[in-house]
Amino acid sequence: MTRLISTSDRFDGERATLRLVTLADCTERYVAWLADPEVNQYLETRFRPQPLSAIRDFVSAMLEDPASYLLAIVDRADGAHVGNIKLGPVNPHHSYCDVSYFIGERDRWGRGLATDAIRTATRIGFARLALHRVQAGVYSGNQGSVRALLKVGYRAEGSLREQLRGRAGWEDHLWYGFLRQDWPNPEEIRDERPTPGEQRTTSPKS
Repeated sequence: MTRLISTSDRFDGERATLRLVTLADCTERYVAWLADPEVNQYLETRFRPQPLSAIRDFVSAMLEDPASYLLAIVDRADGAHVGNIKLGPVNPHHSYCDVSYFIGERDRWGRGLATDAIRTATRIGFARLALHRVQAGVYSGNQGSVRALLKVGYRAEGSLREQLRGRAGWEDHLWYGFLRQDWPNPEEIRDERPTPGEQRTTSPKS
């Protein structure tokens, strides 16, 4: 499988720009995000320590993985890296992938950055990765994430009862999906796969 997103690519939404996370993003601030119990409440990383060395190892692995893309969420208002969103792993046979995300800077919550990042990442999945489907699994207690997915246009598809261990006990695992054919503007998801050696900045088409 060939990687289809390079470190020079930029993907603009209305509020956030997405780009690949690099080793330069692995800072003590990143460590603080993952150690914050409010930020990590619904992250699987909370079950084990996340020192800087582990974060660097993870980012390095993501940069080499042909099936996954870890993207930085950059606030367009000031250029700050405020969280991450991941597309992957891509299933090439069935043409789908998972999307997962978090906003690490708590003072940026409630500004629509997660919703914008989800919308842009989903567009990347269809346009750049040529996927048929993008899906997200969510803790039932994470209603902020549920609202963001629904705003983008994801549809509730089902739940697995008490599959996940939440802070207050067992939680249902809710699943949401978005199909390529449901994207409201087909021109926005035309094939953007670059030719060898080409990089570009992409944004939604008007």
